[in-house]
Amino acid sequence: MKNNKNARQLKNSELRQTFRQLGLKLTHQRLEIFNILTSMEDHPSAEAVYEKVKHKIPTISFDTVYRTLALYERHGVIVRLQCFTDRVRYDPNTERHHHLVCKRCKKIVDFHWGELDKLQRPKETEGWGEIEKRYLELRGVCQDCLASRGGR
Repeated sequence: MKNNKNARQLKNSELRQTFRQLGLKLTHQRLEIFNILTSMEDHPSAEAVYEKVKHKIPTISFDTVYRTLALYERHGVIVRLQCFTDRVRYDPNTERHHHLVCKRCKKIVDFHWGELDKLQRPKETEGWGEIEKRYLELRGVCQDCLASRGGR
């Protein structure tokens, strides 16, 4: 269930076009943050992105990384995941997909479930309003954790 990197990331030219349409400046720092985020396969936290980015731009602040990720989320370039209570994680894959979340190692893996995506919404939700996204998160213990810790 490896993430498909090509499906996950916008090309830099598409990002530039998106920023132009939104009337935002695409600075060197913003572009580097985007490139680092989309190169990471593990739904990283802001702290993890910052650690990688500061190797390329030593003068960058954590605040800049955090505000840039918030900007990307606000404009639909990335998705914010609140899977755990300790840290927010980010996903550059904005296409319809779901997540498997390991409660031990906190690994998050993308998966697709076409049959689920085709289901009609339950009648109980019809009067609620407009649904913008469908998202499923399955939590448990991954195979690596089961193997390394002798099962449950």
